Amino acid sequence: MTPIPNSLATLQGASNFRDVGGYLTADGQRVRRGQVFRSDHLAGLTAADVARLQELGVRHSLDFRGVAEYTATPYAIAGVERVALTIEPTVIARMQALVAQGVVPTTEETVALMCETYRDFVNRNADTYSRFMKHLLEQPTPQVFHCTAGKDRTGFAAALLLSALGVDRATIEHDYLLTNQLYKRDARLEGQGHPHVMKVLWQVQPEFLNAAFDAVDTQHGGMQNYLQGAIGLIPQELAELKRMLLEA
Repeated sequence: MTPIPNSLATLQGASNFRDVGGYLTADGQRVRRGQVFRSDHLAGLTAADVARLQELGVRHSLDFRGVAEYTATPYAIAGVERVALTIEPTVIARMQALVAQGVVPTTEETVALMCETYRDFVNRNADTYSRFMKHLLEQPTPQVFHCTAGKDRTGFAAALLLSALGVDRATIEHDYLLTNQLYKRDARLEGQGHPHVMKVLWQVQPEFLNAAFDAVDTQHGGMQNYLQGAIGLIPQELAELKRMLLEA
């Protein structure tokens, strides 16, 4: 599926900003545009970008970054309340531990670490993703959610939301992989590392997202059970989310 063109979903100072609306659900409805946006970090926005967010009516930014990440690149956007949904970037800590031991992970080992990170999103960070979903329900005004690159923590959040709205997994994977086209890598944020390792860490692969979906399916009995169990959305809340975010 080709991406849905949306001239509104561009910012000069955020390379991975886009509207999650426009996609069709499995039953033929369409996700409402102009309500929920995903992005990389928002610390580099221009004055024109801030004006654009104000035009879009964005009132909340849901920030999945860890404490050190936010401290290094903080932001304050007029009229936009930042909500901390902290998920520490544990894969970086694991890589640093290996390097400290003199170990240079192979590409395959780095991919395996990323897959483990995505399984952690499902099992260890469910409470945070529950807060994300509840916030969308509680705040009907447009919102943007992000992490540093807008690819992993943000990627799973987008997958979770689109799943709850009834979008099929092939379309969700398409949206997820758009990061490889849109995100502009920033050496100042990446730190030091071997090129083959950094390439894995700062791009996305289907294997990463599939690791999360596999955990949802095998450990939680499928997405609907996961949404109603670990994420804690009752059927009425799932129905309300669809009412809010699907076109009539």
